[in-house]
Amino acid sequence: MPPKYFTMKKIILSLSLVLFVQFIFAQDYPELHLKQSEVESHIRFLASDELQGRRTGSEGNNTAARYIAEEIRSLGYTYAPGLDSYYQMIPFENILPPQDGRLQMGDQSFTYGEEYIFLSGDAADLSGDVVFANHGWVDEEKGIDDYKDLDIEGKIVVVLPGEPDSKEPLAVFQAMSKKRKIAAEKGAIALIELYQLQFPWPFFKRYFSGERLGVKKEEEGNASGKIIYGWINANLTDILEKAKAGDKVAGSVRSTGTEKTDVSSQNVVGLLEGSDPNLKNEYVLMTAHYDHVGVGKQGGGPFTERDSIFNGTRDNAMGTTAILTAAKAFAEMKPKRSIIFLAVTGEELGLLGSEYYADNPLIPLDQVIFNMNTDGAGYNDVSSVSSIGYGRTGTDEAIETASKAFGLGVIQNPAPEQGLFDRSDNVSFAKRGVPCVTLSPGMTTFDQEIGKYYHQVADNPESLDYAYATKYCQTFIHAARLIADAEQRPVWVEGDKYEEVGKELYGKE
Repeated sequence: MPPKYFTMKKIILSLSLVLFVQFIFAQDYPELHLKQSEVESHIRFLASDELQGRRTGSEGNNTAARYIAEEIRSLGYTYAPGLDSYYQMIPFENILPPQDGRLQMGDQSFTYGEEYIFLSGDAADLSGDVVFANHGWVDEEKGIDDYKDLDIEGKIVVVLPGEPDSKEPLAVFQAMSKKRKIAAEKGAIALIELYQLQFPWPFFKRYFSGERLGVKKEEEGNASGKIIYGWINANLTDILEKAKAGDKVAGSVRSTGTEKTDVSSQNVVGLLEGSDPNLKNEYVLMTAHYDHVGVGKQGGGPFTERDSIFNGTRDNAMGTTAILTAAKAFAEMKPKRSIIFLAVTGEELGLLGSEYYADNPLIPLDQVIFNMNTDGAGYNDVSSVSSIGYGRTGTDEAIETASKAFGLGVIQNPAPEQGLFDRSDNVSFAKRGVPCVTLSPGMTTFDQEIGKYYHQVADNPESLDYAYATKYCQTFIHAARLIADAEQRPVWVEGDKYEEVGKELYGKE
C-alpha cells in the first residue's frame, strides 16, 4: 500500500482539476455552449452529395467557398487588406500531361505509360545524346553544382530524384520545378528523373499521368515549361555507366505535349480585430482546408455506380466546421489578439492554397504569432484529440487545458512514421518560421478504422459521431483562444528544425 501522502496528493490534484474545470466553465465562454445541431448542420452541408466532393476548381468547391464566406460575413469579419471580398483568388490551371511519346537511349526503347511517363513539356520530336547529371541540382550556398563541367546543350539529361540531401517524397516533389528550370536554362531538350521513391511506381504513375490542377507560374511561360520532363522506372545501368564514362549514347524523345486550361479557385479569408489594444496588431491564424478529391476517378480510390462521391466528411468538412464554429465563438467574445480566418483550397493537390497564401500573405507573416491548423484522416479514439506538433512550440499546456475542459485527452504526435506535421497546411507556414500545431481527431495509428473512411466514398456525413465532433470543435476553439490570450507568444523550441527560420522571421537572435 502506498504512503498516505501519495493518496492525499492524488486527492488534491483531483480536487484542483475539478476546481479548474469549474473555473473554466465559470468564464461562460461561447464555445462551452456550442450546440451539436450547429456542428452537424455545417458538416452535413459541406459533405453533402450536392457538393460532389468539393474538388478544387469545381462547382461544388466554389459552393463550399460561398457558404463559408457568407458565414463569416454574418459574423462581422472584415475583408483582408488588398481584397474587395472574402476571396483570395488563385490562378490555377488544369493540366493534362502528354498522353503518348517515345523515349530511346542507346539501343534501348522504353514503353510509354509502363516504364516511363512525361509530366510536362511542349509537343516535340527531338534527338540528342544522353547525359547523366547526378541529381541535376545547383545550390551555390551549399557549393552544389551537378552540371559543373557538363555540356548539356541539346542533350537528354537523366538525373537521380530530388535534391542531394533530401529523399522525402514531399521534398522530391517540391524540387521538380526547380530542377526542370535549371535543365532548361542550360539548354537540355529533356529531363528524365529515375524513379527511386518509397511508394509503388503504379501509384506515382496513375497520379501524375492523369489530369491535375496546379498554380500558374511565370516560369511555365518560358523554357522551363517547354522542356520535355518525365520519370522512368527501368534498368538504365549500362546506359548510365557509358554516359558517366564519357562515351556517346545517342537518344531520341517525342512527346504529344501538355494541354492547359485556366481554372479559378479561392482561399476564403476574413479578419477579426482583437480586444486588447496592446496585442491586437498580433494575429493568430486559424486554418483548415475545405477542398476534397471529387468524384469517380478523380478520387483515386475504389467507387461504385451507386456511390462515386468522395464526400470528405472527416477530411476536412469536420475541420472546416471547427474553424467556422471558432469564428462564431470569437465574434461573440473577442480574444485579445486578432484572428485571421483562412479556409484554404487545393490542399489535396499538394497544399497549394496555403502555399499561395504564405507566398502572398494579406497580413505580414511577422505579425502572425501562431498558426492553429485543423485537418485529419479520421478518428479511432473518441476519448482524445491528436496534437501534431506537440512539444514544439510551447503551446502544449493550452491544448491540454482545452481538451480536459471537455473531457478529452491528448494524443501526442500520432503515427510518427507518416510524417503528418509536414503533410498538412501548417507546414506552409512552419517553413517560413510561424510556430504552428495541427489539431486532429483522436487517432492512435493508421489502422483499419482510419482506412475505412480516409479518401473513401464511405466517408459520408451519416457515418460521423457528432457528439464527439462537437467536443472536438470545442477543444479546438478553446485551445486557440488560450493561445490568442496568452501573455507569451509561442516560439519554436530550441533545436527544432524550424527554429532558425522562426528567428529570421521575427528578427530575434
